[in-house]
Amino acid sequence: MNCATKAAEQIVWVGGNDRRLNLFENAYPLTNGVSYNAYVVLDDKNVLVDTADKAIGDLFLENIEAALNGGRLDYVIVQHMEPDHAATLMRVCERYPEANVVASAKAADMIGQFFGDGLKDRIQPVKEGDVLETGAHKFTFMMAPMVHWPEVMVTYEQTTKTLFSADAFGTFGAVSGFLFADEVNFERDWLDEARRYYANIVGKYGAPVQALLKKAAGLEIGMICPLHGPLWRENIAWYVDKYQKWSTYTPEEEGVLIAYASVYGHTENAAEVLAMDLRELGVKKIAMYDVSVTHPSYILSEMFRFGKLAFLSSTYNSGIFPAMETLLHDVKAHALKKRTVALVENGSWAPTSGKQMREVLSGLQNMNVLENTVSIRSALNADTREQLRELARALAEN
Repeated sequence: MNCATKAAEQIVWVGGNDRRLNLFENAYPLTNGVSYNAYVVLDDKNVLVDTADKAIGDLFLENIEAALNGGRLDYVIVQHMEPDHAATLMRVCERYPEANVVASAKAADMIGQFFGDGLKDRIQPVKEGDVLETGAHKFTFMMAPMVHWPEVMVTYEQTTKTLFSADAFGTFGAVSGFLFADEVNFERDWLDEARRYYANIVGKYGAPVQALLKKAAGLEIGMICPLHGPLWRENIAWYVDKYQKWSTYTPEEEGVLIAYASVYGHTENAAEVLAMDLRELGVKKIAMYDVSVTHPSYILSEMFRFGKLAFLSSTYNSGIFPAMETLLHDVKAHALKKRTVALVENGSWAPTSGKQMREVLSGLQNMNVLENTVSIRSALNADTREQLRELARALAEN
């Protein structure tokens, strides 16, 4: 049975959920699955905005059929060619042979890469500012390269004032009987996963996101329809402000993230002591993670939330503890900026992880890595305890 759902007058959500998926992009853990959103806009000529992942392929085709209700499909707009949104494109085009495929020039090339030449003659390439009129609706196309693939575009429907935003404004998590963010307590139940989605999927590309936000600022937007997660029709400015902060690497709130890697508990103890010192110095929000048990995607998300970071690592095989090394390289890969960082190393005979952590972070822009690294030999003593207190003071005051 189909689950096509009316999202607005003449706009039908035809997506679906995958709650069995454990790893998004085979990399990021999911605790509540993910939704794959796609939309049919009914008019004199009917339009499908994006397709869906093969995991929901059969349901997706049923939803399209239900939305069209015996009508024909005239256009398929392809905003993003990543397979979680385009894997079923060929199946849709085989079922609706009259439909033309509307895509950017780079997306057209990728269609050939994924599907060969079978759709070549049906592709209608569009560029910045092109308009597709389907009757009462007018679709304007805006290129959004590197948000977060080079072929991406977004689509603004003028009549309904709807922004079909591709992967922008998306979030992890399946939609459970609802479509809109205002139908749930988004800030309490969804914001962390929205931030984690942004930080890990889009976070490296702050400048391209800023370029897209500038384009969107000139539009009157009544609804945002992303490719993952809830749709937005209320409090849109609040969510756009989150993207403004994240894409400029501006911390959302005051606080400190502490991430530690500990073998026998002594580095963990130093992390706990640091947290208590920070609290005594007036820091009200502290997030602490053992990197050996928490996936890097969650910790990276917290780095987009807070402006101050502390990394504490045991030395392991003369290097950084492996889980901490993985996290730091993930931070570097996502090009985090504008943070103050404190470093603590530990080692029983040759503590070297601090210098190496500093080297990993050295290539990042506008990162204030505090000069003094606290170097512990095995366990805190009176000397290193005082150094840790000074480090906390420098981090709190910076």
